Amino acid sequence: MNKSGKSFRKFLLLWSGQLISSIGSGLTSFGLGIYVYQQTGMASAMALVTLLAFMPSLLLSAFAGVLADRYDRRLLMVLGDGLSAIGLVFILICMLRGEVQLWQICVGVTISSVFSSLLEPAYKATVTDLLTEEQYTKASGLVQVAGSAKFLISPVIAGFLLTVSDIKLLLVIDICTFFVTVTTTLAVRSGLASKTCAQAKSFIHEFKDGWSAVSKNRGVLVLVIMTSVLTFFLGVIETLSIPMLLAFTDSSVVGMLETIVASGMLVSSVIIGFLPIKKGYVKILSISLFCVGIFMAGFGLRENIVLICISGFLFFAMMPFANVSLDFLVRTNIDNSVQGRAWALIGIISQLGFVAAYALSGVLADYVFTPLFVEGGVLADSVGKVIGTGSGRGTGFLIIIAGMLLCVTSVILYNLKSIKKLEYRGDLCITE
Repeated sequence: MNKSGKSFRKFLLLWSGQLISSIGSGLTSFGLGIYVYQQTGMASAMALVTLLAFMPSLLLSAFAGVLADRYDRRLLMVLGDGLSAIGLVFILICMLRGEVQLWQICVGVTISSVFSSLLEPAYKATVTDLLTEEQYTKASGLVQVAGSAKFLISPVIAGFLLTVSDIKLLLVIDICTFFVTVTTTLAVRSGLASKTCAQAKSFIHEFKDGWSAVSKNRGVLVLVIMTSVLTFFLGVIETLSIPMLLAFTDSSVVGMLETIVASGMLVSSVIIGFLPIKKGYVKILSISLFCVGIFMAGFGLRENIVLICISGFLFFAMMPFANVSLDFLVRTNIDNSVQGRAWALIGIISQLGFVAAYALSGVLADYVFTPLFVEGGVLADSVGKVIGTGSGRGTGFLIIIAGMLLCVTSVILYNLKSIKKLEYRGDLCITE
């Protein structure tokens, strides 16, 4: 019991470092998005930075997971945290020397993303190393809180700091958080023995194992492909929400609004914690995604802060219901012995939708939809009478379209027999 309590204290130390790191990275993410859009006035420029901050971590995630199974996980966390600061230092130096160029920001976020890809797989595996199954149940909520901090805490802090200073302060704070997280990780590492994998398979072989686990069940494969379609629509609002809001308000309001709407996810997560879902997973998944689409459309409908707050809050509140249902349907239909490799592959496939959204949505907003709703635009005197006109209304209209298409996708998903069958096969792959 004493040993168990000591391990949990080590987890809390490690978790506190990751919480601080999450807040710091959230400050940079929010601040750079605001900065790039204000400097360029282009949603596509902001989307490019988002793409380069996301894609390296996604593409390297499976490789990083293999490294986490083969080498010292605490050391990988130290390297991931410490080296990812190099990209931020590069951006900060460029800013201190004068007006930073877009390509310099792109280089910096890419460097940071490449090294930070080492962090998450090693962190999750280290938590498993430290805790018993009973403790992990207790700790999982804390892990989710730390991960959500960049959405719940960082935007409002960043929005306030941008009113009294500029992006350079946010970068300095984020860089300083790396010293805290590296210190806490080293403190935990000093009390744990290093683990090495006695028999390491090739990366290609492990990738094939994961693909085999996913593809042999048609329902799982279809669900994963559908998920990538869903993430595309979600990526549209993620990319375009800040450009849409900055068209009629300022960064401090945007920061406060992002914190308020993201708290919807926290509220519904607590509800699910007390009233867990026990059946009807396909129905709950479809209904929650349909509602997500409706509230996404509401988010883009008008330049009205109250409407945007309510729609955004309900949008995030529906997400945990979809996530829990999706997780159950996949997890219970894949054999436990290959779940690690399968989830690594599922993560890559499902998040390809985000990559496509980051690559396309900014360009579509700037060069196709925005010109439609400015004065004299093709849709200014028709659709513009409903949703308004101006520089941010084309972006809002694109978000509305994405929301409606998400509703259609949710209806299609509910009517796919291969996905419905997943709910009744769940017990086949559960082991005691």
